[in-house]
Amino acid sequence: MTVIQPDMMQTAAICIITLFIGKWLKTKVSFFEKFCIPAPVIGGFLFAIIHLILRSAGIVEFEMDTTLQSPFMMFFFTTIGLTSSIDVIKKGGVGVILFYIATVILVILQNGIGIGIAKAMGQPASLGLLTGSVTMVGGHGTAGVWGPIFEQNGMAGGEVIGMAAATFGLIMGSLIGGPIGGRLIKKHNLQPSTSDHGGLDADSILSTDGDKAITVDEVLKTMAVIFVSIALGVILKDQLVKVWAKLILPAYVTSMFIAGIYRNTIGKKEGAFKVNESCANLLGEVGLNMFLAMALSTLKLWQLAAVAGPMLVILIVQTVMMAIFTTFVTFNMMGRDYDAAVLSAGMCGFGMGATPNGVANMSSVTEKYGPSPKAFFILPVVGAFLIDLTNTFAITIFASIFS
Repeated sequence: MTVIQPDMMQTAAICIITLFIGKWLKTKVSFFEKFCIPAPVIGGFLFAIIHLILRSAGIVEFEMDTTLQSPFMMFFFTTIGLTSSIDVIKKGGVGVILFYIATVILVILQNGIGIGIAKAMGQPASLGLLTGSVTMVGGHGTAGVWGPIFEQNGMAGGEVIGMAAATFGLIMGSLIGGPIGGRLIKKHNLQPSTSDHGGLDADSILSTDGDKAITVDEVLKTMAVIFVSIALGVILKDQLVKVWAKLILPAYVTSMFIAGIYRNTIGKKEGAFKVNESCANLLGEVGLNMFLAMALSTLKLWQLAAVAGPMLVILIVQTVMMAIFTTFVTFNMMGRDYDAAVLSAGMCGFGMGATPNGVANMSSVTEKYGPSPKAFFILPVVGAFLIDLTNTFAITIFASIFS
């Protein structure tokens, strides 16, 4: 069998081509658009499937150089810290806090269920985490980080398991969200509120219109903050590991933390050092798309065979748990009103996939039953600013305890 070994730049070229193929397919296949499946996931999985077929037929195998994958990942997650504004979180009030608490409970449940079922079926705890909050609340980005970490700790196929689980979550979370929200609204005869919710509006509060134009200087300044945050984050991570040897802590966590400190101190003041959030978001999107394209394109799908059965069992249980949790916990915690029902639908997509899936679920409900500005503010704030850090720390704790 022929073995092709693209170098670092050739691998990047292949992956960016798969990314644009994914973008093209998303415009042609309504299923991808309906379930908010990211373009790099579409193109990357397509390449991985073709690779699996070619390898199984004994024709060719690719050994890709993924040197750039980790830098792109670090870049993306650090920009999350750089755009995490405590001031924005405060504007959300009690609703944001309650939804955040509900999501934290969900993270703990997902990991507990995943680890419990995995161990009961004779599988490692890492499989439970990869089918828990790593991929459910975390999505493809977090799966792409933790999969390789678990592989380094002895779990074969960690990355491919994570990506497969994240894709399952995206689809199932989108499928169950609308029906759950609609059922709650009809069962309790709920109506949209006529209140303006204190002026809460996601588009206006999360707006970055006040940022400077994205120029070369702005890009370089933002990149400087990102790279310095990464450099300091790696040092901090090494020091923390020295304190607790069993601590499984990716360097992006501490880098994101450093960037968050900068954003909410020096970076929020007007002047030369103020964070340009538009620029940070742009650079973060580039990093995420390239990271996912590389992570998905280099998947070794043949490694799924050994754990496909246990993985599917856990994911089905996670789906059932999500339906029960949003119906009885989220809905009650958020006030048992119309906004609570819309947020329950949103949590299905957000808690099993990504924030865009949660927003898409809420849109499907509000298009039929009426607007919910409060829900459309609360979910993006928790998804964009709060839960990534919390989920990462939760995964770190569970992984360090059960490794």
